[in-house]
Amino acid sequence: MVGPQRPQFVLFGSSIVQISYANGGWGAILSDVYARKADIVLRGYYGWNSRGAVKVLNQVFPKDAPTQPSLVIVYFGGNDSMGPHSSGLGPHVPLPEYTEHMRSIAVHLKSLSDTTRVIFLSCPPVNEAKLRESTSGIFSELVRTNELCRQYSEACIHLCREVGVKVVDLWTAFQKRDDWLNACFTDGIHLSAEGSKIVAEEILKVLKEAEWEPSLHWKSMPTEFGEDSPYYLVAVDGKTTLNPSDWTFHREIQWD
Repeated sequence: MVGPQRPQFVLFGSSIVQISYANGGWGAILSDVYARKADIVLRGYYGWNSRGAVKVLNQVFPKDAPTQPSLVIVYFGGNDSMGPHSSGLGPHVPLPEYTEHMRSIAVHLKSLSDTTRVIFLSCPPVNEAKLRESTSGIFSELVRTNELCRQYSEACIHLCREVGVKVVDLWTAFQKRDDWLNACFTDGIHLSAEGSKIVAEEILKVLKEAEWEPSLHWKSMPTEFGEDSPYYLVAVDGKTTLNPSDWTFHREIQWD
């Protein structure tokens, strides 16, 4: 454990979480935005569904941990929404069961502390044609459609409203772009840099608008060791130094 101790934001989910630092991913974006403000912790598990997630909840988020996360962002649903395989194997989880698993996750996370906040990400759409091209000959009876994604997305959103958890509607957010089919994915499912920008933007929007105390929006959080220093670069007046602690010049996008 290194110090000073910062607020901890945990990303918990399947492959869209595990690889969220790849290809200009949304996890990497959040780590940059929250540099010196919060530690982004990755708990992503490629190929997992909500059935697997509930089995490890107590291991990933023990209730007796000395420090609890300030924020948990959860994504499960894409694998659950795949059609059932004739063998009985595979990631498919029936919609009612998926909903109850997500309810269990929400209840558990909300019980960790009075200040642990939770955001769920709903199931995004997929590029069905690109998916077929990239998986043909690899998987058996792969059924992943936008109609199924829509159903699981709506179930997640409905549940979040019921239990009082913030939710990002990725199904809708992606399709606001006219070119989403080709711009947002690397293989029809997993996110390109453009897809990740949408995820990051929507998460930051929730964090800005949420009436949480303390606020978890990056502009409202203190910067670690943000004090002025005589060791910083000297300003043009030759007498003072410039504090770069909160500079964001390097960012391609100036996030709100």
